[in-house]
Amino acid sequence: VGVAGFIFVASARIWGKRHLYLLGTILIVISSAWGGASGDNYNSLLWARVIQGVGLAPFEALVNASVGDLYFVHERGKRMAFSNLALFGGAFFTPVLVGKITHTIGWQWTFYLVAIFAGALLPLIFCFVPETAYRRADVLDTDTTELKAFDNSSHSGHSDVPSTGSSNLTSLEKRGVVPPHQVDALHNPGVAGLSKVPFKQTLHPFNGRKSDDNFFKLLLRPFPLFLHPAVLWACLIQGTLIGWTVMIGVVLAAIFLGPPLWFNEVETGYMYTGPFVGAIFGFILSGLLADWSTTFMIKRNRGVYEPEFRIVLVVAQLVFGCAGLYGFGIVSPKVGRYGWFWPDFFFALEVTGMVLGAVASALYIVDAHRGLPTPCQCRSKHANGYSPGEIAVEAFTCLLIFKNIFSFGLTWGAYNWLTSAGISETFYIVASIQVGVPILCPISQEC
Repeated sequence: VGVAGFIFVASARIWGKRHLYLLGTILIVISSAWGGASGDNYNSLLWARVIQGVGLAPFEALVNASVGDLYFVHERGKRMAFSNLALFGGAFFTPVLVGKITHTIGWQWTFYLVAIFAGALLPLIFCFVPETAYRRADVLDTDTTELKAFDNSSHSGHSDVPSTGSSNLTSLEKRGVVPPHQVDALHNPGVAGLSKVPFKQTLHPFNGRKSDDNFFKLLLRPFPLFLHPAVLWACLIQGTLIGWTVMIGVVLAAIFLGPPLWFNEVETGYMYTGPFVGAIFGFILSGLLADWSTTFMIKRNRGVYEPEFRIVLVVAQLVFGCAGLYGFGIVSPKVGRYGWFWPDFFFALEVTGMVLGAVASALYIVDAHRGLPTPCQCRSKHANGYSPGEIAVEAFTCLLIFKNIFSFGLTWGAYNWLTSAGISETFYIVASIQVGVPILCPISQEC
């Protein structure tokens, strides 16, 4: 998933996202059918899973960026929460079903059913998922124009930044914030190329280039972004809790399949009901808090919006995520005393924190770094070589790579760590590390 993200994100920047959603769905259908038919051939199953990961990459890397394409700032909170619910809720709901499916009709059908459902989705994606990326006049990027204006003003010595209303466009033009040929775009949709596209045309996988950048430069651009403060912060906020969630999955299998409870695979699968409920609760909580807290802080900030307002959600992540990790470390080694409920309950709290962190980091990246490079931005590069608003898609690639590599590393070594250090001690260390992650929030504002 992580390696494919580099290629797909570079392609998305140049040719848009639609063709990648279609390609990803086709790969998932083929690889899932392949996995079910692999039988006892381990190498065949391994390569089927690799192709599955490649097919999944566009959906992990690009959906959050599509939310930024489609919705205004004040509309993104609930939509971003819902997209993360679909991602994480699905990940925790399927184990509930997979145990039963494996027990009754065989593990092969877990792959066949994915192929069937993905095949059913393919015509829906083809017909109803149009391209969301397109070129437009910079003045129409209403959520980034003020940032561009501030950047240009600070370089020219002006401290007052006018709004993007029609009465201020002439001022913006005179100060070089908006190119002269774009001033009429706000009043004349034809100039901006906003005429309605026929439905038949929206079915094309490609509809022109979205960027003149070199493909190979875009391919390598995510690497230095790991040193970008905001991207590093987002990787830690989202990726660490996802990794700890994977580690809890390892513990569930080790604890409940053996003594003293002796769960079978069906009952162990049912243990994912708790985290699924936690994902739903995280979705509801983040949906309610994301836009409400931002609106509240805008009022407190005299009507001025700052992307950093999204970071407030990290407080809720700290409470729920760390409570879940500490609690799971306390009760999971003593399931004979506490039973199955309390480990599942604290697992649910940890997943709630994970969803809150994922939504917070995604919203911040989209709001602070959504747009494509523009002539205005190119004149105001920061010291790290990037302009505000041009790195959102690459930033999500970094998140994709970090969380998958971190989770893979924990999966690879978690069992040995747990058996050598003990479950309680391991999760006390993990929870303490997680307490420290939100303290890094100030570094995200150094971009």
